[in-house]
Amino acid sequence: MEATLKQAVTQALQACYATKTLKSEMFPDFAVEVPNHTEHGDFAVNLAMMLAKAERMAPRKIAEILVEQLSSAPAMWSRVEIAGPGFINFFLTSSSWFATLDAVYAQGQRYGTCSIGVGKKVQVEFVSANPTGPLHIGHGRGAATGDAVASVLQEAGYVVQREYYINDAGNQMDTLGRSVYLRYLELQGREVEFPSDCYQGDYIAAIAREIMEEKGEVLQQQDEQEAVRYCARSGAEKIRAGIDQDLNSFGICFDNWYSEQSLYDRDLVSSGIKILSDRGHTYAEGGALWLRTTEFGDDKDRVLVRANGATTYFASDIAYHQEKFARGFDTVIDVWGADHHGYVPRMKAMLAALGEEPERLHIILVQLVNLLRGTEPVAMSTRGGTFVTLREVLDEVGKDACRFFFLTRRSDSQLDFDLELAKQQNNENPVFYVQYAHARVCSIKRKAVAGGIPLPCGQAVDLSLLTLEEELTLAKMLYHYPQIIEAAALHYEPHRITFYLQELAAKFHSYYNQHRVIVESAAVTQARLYLVDAVKIVLANALRVLGVSAPEQM
Repeated sequence: MEATLKQAVTQALQACYATKTLKSEMFPDFAVEVPNHTEHGDFAVNLAMMLAKAERMAPRKIAEILVEQLSSAPAMWSRVEIAGPGFINFFLTSSSWFATLDAVYAQGQRYGTCSIGVGKKVQVEFVSANPTGPLHIGHGRGAATGDAVASVLQEAGYVVQREYYINDAGNQMDTLGRSVYLRYLELQGREVEFPSDCYQGDYIAAIAREIMEEKGEVLQQQDEQEAVRYCARSGAEKIRAGIDQDLNSFGICFDNWYSEQSLYDRDLVSSGIKILSDRGHTYAEGGALWLRTTEFGDDKDRVLVRANGATTYFASDIAYHQEKFARGFDTVIDVWGADHHGYVPRMKAMLAALGEEPERLHIILVQLVNLLRGTEPVAMSTRGGTFVTLREVLDEVGKDACRFFFLTRRSDSQLDFDLELAKQQNNENPVFYVQYAHARVCSIKRKAVAGGIPLPCGQAVDLSLLTLEEELTLAKMLYHYPQIIEAAALHYEPHRITFYLQELAAKFHSYYNQHRVIVESAAVTQARLYLVDAVKIVLANALRVLGVSAPEQM
C-alpha cells in the first residue's frame, strides 16, 4: 500500500509540474508513514514540507495543490485530508484493507516473509557458554535471542548460519580438569582440600562419578597433570553433551560447533597476530605484545601476548573473527552477555586493524534475568553451585513459556521472569494468551465443520460483509505483520514480534468476546471464518519465528 500511495503522490506531483501549479521540478524522496493517531488517517505523506523552500510557498498551500490532483485520481482511499503544517493524510477504503486476507491465504506460511536480505550470508553466533558447567537461565535468554534473530533474518531473505563457539582452551579448562580430578579423588576415599576457585556445583561430583565408573582407580595411578588433562577433556565432553541436550529441548539446533582449541591447532592465532604486526599495528612493551586499538577508537591498547608468552583471549577472538569473514559471511552477529559491553570497541577496532569494515560485525548485548517466584527473587550464583539451570526452568514452565518470556523485552533491558506467572493458564500469562487465540480459531473451525458449515475459500467470500470496526482493525493488523518482520530483521529485535503477537491476540479476543463468528447468515459466517482463519495463519507464522508452538487445543 505504501508503494502504491507513493506512486500516486509522485504522479500527482508530476501533474502539478505539467500544469505549472508547482514549478521547482524537484522529486524528493518523501516518506509514507503510519500516523501515531488513527484520527490522522491510515497513512501520511510529508512531501509538502519538503517542497516548501524550493517552491517558496507555504507547505499547506502545496498540500492543497497536491490534494486537488489526488482527488481526481483513481485511488484506494476514501478521503484525503490536510493536517498540521501540511501533512497529507490518507484514509483507505475498507476493501483495500480486507484485500490483505487474500494475501494471507495465498502465501500461507510464507506470509510475512520479505527479500530485503537478497541472499546475503549472515552468521549468528550465540550461547557459546564455556564447557565448564550446565547452561544457566542467563544463557537461556541469550539462546532464545540468538535463535529468534536468526529466524527473523531467514524470514527476511538472508542465508543464516547458527554457530556455537566452544571455549575449550585456556585456564578455565585447567580449572575444570582440576575440579573434576579432586572430586574423583574424594570418591576414591582420599582426603583433599577443594580450593575456592574450583567449580563448586554438584555437576562436578556427578562427572567425577561417571569417570570413576568408566576408569576405576586408573587415574589416581597416573601422573597428576595427565590425569587432570583427561578429566578436563572428559568433563568438557560430558558437559557439552548436556548443553546440546538442553538446547535441543529448548528447540535450538546449531549448524556448526566451532572449537577455540582448533584455532591453536591450526596456528591461526599466531598467524592472525603476524598479520596485525605486518600491518604495523602492534608494538612490544613491558615484555608483552600490544595491539594499537586506540588508533581505531578504543579507549586503550590491548595485550595480545603476555610477558610470559601466553596469548590472551583477545588474540583468539581476533583469529576467530578473521576466520569468520574468511568463510564469506557478509555480516557477523555475536550475542553476548551485557557484562561484555566493554569488549565492543576493541572488537570493532580489531576488525579495522585487520582491514575489515567494523560495521559488518554487530554485537547484541543480553541483559540479566531476574528470576522470581511471584514477588520473591530466586538466588543465582554460578561459582557457588546454587545457580538455576536452564534445564530446571524448562522442566518447570516448558519450552514455549520460557522462550516467549525471554523475548518479551529488548535484549539489552533487564528482564523479570516470574516462574509462577509462566505456569498460569490464564490471560495474565502472555504466551498462554497468544496461544489461546490460535487454539480458539481452531475450535471455531472445528465447530463449523461439526455443524456442516463449509470452510471458506477466497473466491466464494464476500468481504464487504465485514462491516464491524473490530474486523477492520484485525485486517489492518494482519497487513502490518510483514513490516514487523522487516523491522525486527533490520534492527535485530525479535521482541517486536512478541509485542505484535500480544496486540493481535488482544484484538482477536476482544472481537470474539463481543461478536459471534458463526451466525445465521451463511454469507456473513463465511466472511468471518475467512477473517479469523487469516488471524490464525499469522499467529502461527509469528510464533514459529519465535520458536514457540501454535497449539490447536488448550
